[in-house]
Amino acid sequence: MKSSIFFHRVFLSLIQCLVTALGVNAENWPQFRGPTAQGLATEKSPPLRWSTTENIAWKTELPGEAWSSPVVWKDRVFVTTATDAGETCLVLSLDRKTGAILWNREVFKQVPRRKQARNTFATPTPATDGERVYAAFNDGSFVALKFDGSLAWENRDYKFFGEHGLGSSPILHDGMLIMARDGSSDGEDKKLGWQKPWDQSRVIALDAKTGKERWQGKRGLSRISHGVPCIWEHDGRAQVVTEAGDVVQGFDIKTGERLWSSEVIGEGKVPSAVLGDGLVFTAGGWGGKETIKAFKLGGKGDLKEASLVWEQKKGMPKVPSMIYVRPHLFAITDGGVATCMKGDTGELLWQERVGGNFAASPVAADGRIYFVSDSGETTVIEAGAGFKVLAKNPLGEKVQASPAISQGQIFIRTEKNLFSIGAK
Repeated sequence: MKSSIFFHRVFLSLIQCLVTALGVNAENWPQFRGPTAQGLATEKSPPLRWSTTENIAWKTELPGEAWSSPVVWKDRVFVTTATDAGETCLVLSLDRKTGAILWNREVFKQVPRRKQARNTFATPTPATDGERVYAAFNDGSFVALKFDGSLAWENRDYKFFGEHGLGSSPILHDGMLIMARDGSSDGEDKKLGWQKPWDQSRVIALDAKTGKERWQGKRGLSRISHGVPCIWEHDGRAQVVTEAGDVVQGFDIKTGERLWSSEVIGEGKVPSAVLGDGLVFTAGGWGGKETIKAFKLGGKGDLKEASLVWEQKKGMPKVPSMIYVRPHLFAITDGGVATCMKGDTGELLWQERVGGNFAASPVAADGRIYFVSDSGETTVIEAGAGFKVLAKNPLGEKVQASPAISQGQIFIRTEKNLFSIGAK
């Protein structure tokens, strides 16, 4: 009898350890570039190799046209799209295990506004907190849906126009939905805010439960950008760190007050700011002035380049965001040249041609970096000081959306489909 009780307790302990281990590995991917908006996953042993027929859990066709990325919360996957030439805005919920579409909700009609050919009318990636899914679309409107697809709230007060269209995405922090709005003028002078700096760019924070405004952070003079904000926590306080045309800035998380601003010249910037070990890494500049810069975080006021730590003029990406895997900073150019630098000094460790063209931002997990090309081929490299290709995985479909990693699977949105890669 005693031995039976003993073995029963051992069995329960083993089960408990297994559940704990699985729980550690079962990470949500709730917004653009994951939990921290930095492209980093804590997942262990994510898929390494796949093809169109191998290691695919499921493939689901999606309606419309969009380059928003998928987000994942437990057994739900959410995506947005636009149909009817961009007029009809949709949010979809899929079953993570099977790929079945659980609901497809039309949230509103928009008047499609200006965009570049590579952009779409549903480029912003949604965000979720496990209770609601939040989305934004080309005209600047916000919407929040409950997990059953019913409307929680909508906010259409922040009309947006930009010469390139809307390319940024909202993030969630401390009960707020935070999004950068770096557009340009739709008045007579179309160059205002695009090629000429203006003072109308801002960062918006909405209450996640109600959709009502918490604060607006004013940038001062800047130009068009599509970067997604991130959160820097220091000495028990949080700041919103966000890059725009000509600047990278920090805002008070509670009030939206602009705390500091450093100079990064360049309009139309797409890469989002990346944080690492007290530094913010930025990419900006056109026409032979391309540069990667690292600034010391923090400070007060208009700092210009006072906080500049280093500058690297090789390997700047114009569209994909960079990724920091301590102690190295990695980048992939639009033309497929991968670069690894020392994060603290900017020293170039290696620069190699991966091949292909790139718009999607890389992600990293378990010592690997995943670069997804426009043709749908994912090159997996070792996240180290030496260049080592671990795998090349073709899907054969156009891709510009950044991938998501969650619960042992990689989710890649192509022009027509959403793929779940990994074991079923």
